[in-house]
Amino acid sequence: MKTAIILGSSRSNGNTAKLVDYVSRRVNADVYDLNQYRIEPFNYDNRYQDDFGSLAEQLLEYDNLVLASPMYWYSASAQMKVFLDRISDLLDFEKGKGRQLRGKSAGLLASGNDSTPPECFEQMFELTFKYLGMNYLGMSYASFGQSETLSQHTLALDEFAYQFQSAAKQG
Repeated sequence: MKTAIILGSSRSNGNTAKLVDYVSRRVNADVYDLNQYRIEPFNYDNRYQDDFGSLAEQLLEYDNLVLASPMYWYSASAQMKVFLDRISDLLDFEKGKGRQLRGKSAGLLASGNDSTPPECFEQMFELTFKYLGMNYLGMSYASFGQSETLSQHTLALDEFAYQFQSAAKQG
């Protein structure tokens, strides 16, 4: 089973990217950095000149999708929010493609300065995955406040990666 990690952060080499790099090596995942794509905000006319359609086509080839975002003001990054909004295209204009998300496994990697994220941060993703019919395997959150480093989060990241390795074995 193949895993893709979608990184949505203002910094392609920031703390969230460190989490992505660590987990991607554990589960042999392909990484898609939203900063490398031009994705326009959702519009009801369905007229775009961007990369979302081709990116979505690629992502539908994967069994597991992990979204990765820093927590900004108790919410996802702007890049991740636009990406999530554009999933509407797969529900409104490309229903056959949207249905292909059903049954896939999904997860969330996140970082922030707070020691723990508020429930509302994860809930946005969890409810989205549920609506799409995806199997939500949970979130791994790493705080990088004060003087915390990646090495302080590797046990939790290993447990998170194990969820996707287990899903692959069951699939």
